[in-house]
Amino acid sequence: MKTAAEIFRDHLAQTTPFPMGIEIERAEGSWLYGPNGEKYLDLISGVGVSNIGHGHPKLKEAIHQQVESHLHTMVYGEYVQSGPSRLAEKLVSLLPEQLNCCYFVNSGAEAIEGALKLAKRNTERSELVAFRGGYHGSTHGALSVSGNETKKRAYRPLLNDVRFLNFNAVNELSQITHKTAAVVVETIQGDAGVRIPDLGFLKALRARCTEVGALLILDEIQSGMGRCGTWFAFEQFGIVPDILCTAKALGGGLPIGAFISDREIMQVFTEKPMLGHITTFGGNPVCCAAAHATIEIIESENLLETVEAKGALIEELLSQAKRIVEIRRRGLYFAIDFETEEEVQKIVLGLLEQGLISFWFLSCPHSFRIAPPLNISEEEIRFACQLIVEEIKKLD
Repeated sequence: MKTAAEIFRDHLAQTTPFPMGIEIERAEGSWLYGPNGEKYLDLISGVGVSNIGHGHPKLKEAIHQQVESHLHTMVYGEYVQSGPSRLAEKLVSLLPEQLNCCYFVNSGAEAIEGALKLAKRNTERSELVAFRGGYHGSTHGALSVSGNETKKRAYRPLLNDVRFLNFNAVNELSQITHKTAAVVVETIQGDAGVRIPDLGFLKALRARCTEVGALLILDEIQSGMGRCGTWFAFEQFGIVPDILCTAKALGGGLPIGAFISDREIMQVFTEKPMLGHITTFGGNPVCCAAAHATIEIIESENLLETVEAKGALIEELLSQAKRIVEIRRRGLYFAIDFETEEEVQKIVLGLLEQGLISFWFLSCPHSFRIAPPLNISEEEIRFACQLIVEEIKKLD
């Protein structure tokens, strides 16, 4: 009989020639456990997914209750089910009043796809504006508005009529015109290495979109659900999007995404033509139950109130490492810069050998990422930072 590792190698599609390859048997809190006693501290939350950690008992209880009731019963939008309905009510209660209508999908990339279609349908325009360094997913539409040309080149032709601007460049916003259907932007660019915009840039972007009638799509797939210390990062910049995209941490570990807008905007999918956007598994009741429980856990455990203090502690503890060029963060959303890609490779792989999981960025090879569960303990933070500092010292 083949081992799990052999099956992984032989029968599962691989995304790189060198996957991390560790075997996971169970997960709890901030820790992952292998079949032979291996133990790993998860400092990336499954790349921004496990904001409430792994295996939270209230999350598992909500999932079990929904499984006992029913699983999939019908494609999205036909039946009234309490799971999607309750989740939509809960989500919009966290948001400005103009973000009052949810469309549930299966992932962040799907949320972007739906948002792009929604903007084109509303404005009856074709041009999309995006930003260099942005990342929005790997499907054709999402890839079309992402900035990493290396990842895009093999799949062209992609969507046409896409214009790219430089992130944080106010002087380029005049290129958004009455021909523009939508501007899609990460509130904080994640894959580019946690690039935080100036407050004035996002305010000017919001004003320009309003001026020319383009819809502003904010991608909060990584920065949302408390990662930056508020439910969504845009709350810290004094703007409101026309369409908000979320996913990753929304489901607490189960696959779900959403694009959220005003009901009047979303109504265009209802007719002319009907079924303007459809999905079989969007709004899956088990995933929705998990998402609802995730929000309630963040609320009941006051996790948003602790994010900034924990992030500041990590920054303080890592600042003693001399080889670090720059630390960029917002809340518990980190990029740690070094001089070379080789240094980053040594650190990430060395930490893995020490039982600590960090990770790379696709488009910022001289940085590594930290994005731990929001409920990581101070003791775990101090332990992790000690390992990181020690690993960096090995570069000398």
